Amino acid sequence: MTELNRKAICVVMKRLRKKKHVSQEVLSGLAGIARSHLAMIEAGTKLPNLETIWKLSNAFDISPHELIELIEKECEVK
Repeated sequence: MTELNRKAICVVMKRLRKKKHVSQEVLSGLAGIARSHLAMIEAGTKLPNLETIWKLSNAFDISPHELIELIEKECEVK
């Protein structure tokens, strides 16, 4: 079983945002969350809850399941 890893969440969120070529401001707007909230997730100081995962996955144009899988894979790399 994969353990929750804040660093993996940070890495995946930043990677997906940069792949989409958008700023935190734009992505947070697409997801309907505050930019400061997204910044804290990317910095590892705040963990996203299920609703936020859902919103961010929609903003990335992927399913919540795919986002969780990417985070799990990043945990395995570390």
